[in-house]
Amino acid sequence: MDSAPGLRERKKQRTRATLIDAAMDLCLKQGYETTTVEQIAAAADVSPRTFSRYFTAKDAVFLTLIEDYSNEVALELETVPADVGPLEAMRQAHVAVLTRVAQRQVGRMTTDRIILMLRIINASDALKQAASEFRHDHTEVVLAKRMGVDVDDRRRRLVSAVFAAIIVTACGDLIVDTDTVRLGPLVMVERLEEAFGQVAMFTSDLPVPKDPDRV
Repeated sequence: MDSAPGLRERKKQRTRATLIDAAMDLCLKQGYETTTVEQIAAAADVSPRTFSRYFTAKDAVFLTLIEDYSNEVALELETVPADVGPLEAMRQAHVAVLTRVAQRQVGRMTTDRIILMLRIINASDALKQAASEFRHDHTEVVLAKRMGVDVDDRRRRLVSAVFAAIIVTACGDLIVDTDTVRLGPLVMVERLEEAFGQVAMFTSDLPVPKDPDRV
């Protein structure tokens, strides 16, 4: 049975991709705050009404970068051995995806898209806030399954919140190349490893919970 998308679906996919490319290009040229939905639509040669059929708001276009990245992380998270703790499993999944992207395209992710994600999102306070609040359903389901808890369990939410804080703190200032930093997946790996090492050091003297049911 042919599972290839039909003509209408392919056209929708092309329009969506064109809108994303137009938004990224405009934002890099003039900044996120000054880029409007009308400008994005015009650059993609569609109407603002057509834009709204694909994205609920301007920030939703840019969060597709995080969504595509998170899709790959969720798939990788499923391959991490079950005996690895949840926070460490998240670290391993992110590092594995970023390392592979540095070598070749992974799904929709490329080194250039990682660079775009860093430059555009980190340069806007509004997008950084939206990114910190972003939740990826598949990742949350996989993480909850690993932990043996419901998706809404506080322990699962704690792991997600801690990891989000680590990655935002570790990589939130990566906006432009400098003499010592070149944007891309490998600098994210370096920052994540450094941040996790610091977290391990900071928490090394915390008392071990007596709850035998802990995850």
